[in-house]
Amino acid sequence: MAEILVLYYSRYGNVAEMARLVARGVESVAGCSARLRTVPAVSADHEAGAGDIPDTGPPYASFEDLKDCDGLAMGSPTRFGNMAAALKYFLDGTTDLWLSGAMINKPACVFTSTASLHGGQETTLLSMMLPLMHHGMIVAGLPYSEPDVATTRSGGTPYGPTHVAGADSTTPITDEENRLCQAMGKRIAELAKRLKQTA
Repeated sequence: MAEILVLYYSRYGNVAEMARLVARGVESVAGCSARLRTVPAVSADHEAGAGDIPDTGPPYASFEDLKDCDGLAMGSPTRFGNMAAALKYFLDGTTDLWLSGAMINKPACVFTSTASLHGGQETTLLSMMLPLMHHGMIVAGLPYSEPDVATTRSGGTPYGPTHVAGADSTTPITDEENRLCQAMGKRIAELAKRLKQTA
């Protein structure tokens, strides 16, 4: 069984919904399962810790989740064209995994949600790829063989699935965005399965 860690931070629920759709795509591949995990918000009170268990939703991610996974799908809302601080803070703690090479040659992908169509979707996705590349992961995007990449009028890029949530973060995920999230999950699962079989 190839297990894909679907790791995300979500403030208003849009990235959480995308994560669930990516996980659905992962689990559409025989022999693959998704492990849904989130990260706590960063406290303004000088690294005050969140509780060990979130009030709702999936458990908080651990570094063991990263070490154990066969592939990674990572999502964050956009913050000024970059990933949210909560996800960056979690990634900043992965030095031991980098030193041990635990993430080398695992496939990875990224996804994001923004308030507007030109709200930094692509720069956010690219910024999220950088630490994954430092870890030696194999970063995958969405090929143009997915027709929605070329025709969407909402979110969706070759760098990964995106969603346009609107200024009040209440715009629902479109059919195209839904399909692209699931396609990304399916693709990362298929890559992880193939890599695991040849290892």
